[in-house]
Amino acid sequence: MKKYLESTDIIDYYDPSIQILAKKLSKHIDDDSELAKKTYEYVRDHIQHSGDHKENITTCKASDVLKHKTGWCYAKAHLLAALLRANGIPTGFCYQRLSCAEYKRGIYCLHGLNWIYIKKYGWYRVDVRGNKEGVDAQFVPPREQLAFNIGEDEFDLPENLSEPLPEVVKTLQTYTTYDEMICHFPDITEE
Repeated sequence: MKKYLESTDIIDYYDPSIQILAKKLSKHIDDDSELAKKTYEYVRDHIQHSGDHKENITTCKASDVLKHKTGWCYAKAHLLAALLRANGIPTGFCYQRLSCAEYKRGIYCLHGLNWIYIKKYGWYRVDVRGNKEGVDAQFVPPREQLAFNIGEDEFDLPENLSEPLPEVVKTLQTYTTYDEMICHFPDITEE
């Protein structure tokens, strides 16, 4: 479990702003499931999805996501992991390969998710991307309610990673605007 609790350059929960928010979210909460839900809902509902809002800023580090209050699904997953890890809740990363037709026809991309370890349920997968019409991700363990159902030519990458995929981090650090991102989403073609 130790590797799912580490602070890194990307999951930088040593940052004072993350420490302050993590402490605020955990105030008067002893149950890890309740804290995970409160933290999940904070990131899902208070941090904008950069694609939905056509933000011309691309964040990657958890502290930058919090500072700018925006991030693509991957970056929002980085912030969720940082806040949960700061409160001692093991958190990992996983991905789905989905159609990205809402941005550009005929393309596929990775979609970032988190695994959270909850004592009562074990590892539980969540999608913190943010809800909108047609998207209703929820924290309702043990049932999974992600933003998207898997369709044709789409698949889950089920591995629980302790760090974000390097190609995701590289994409977020290389392409800084909305138009650049929708032309360069990270993708994997095989399960």
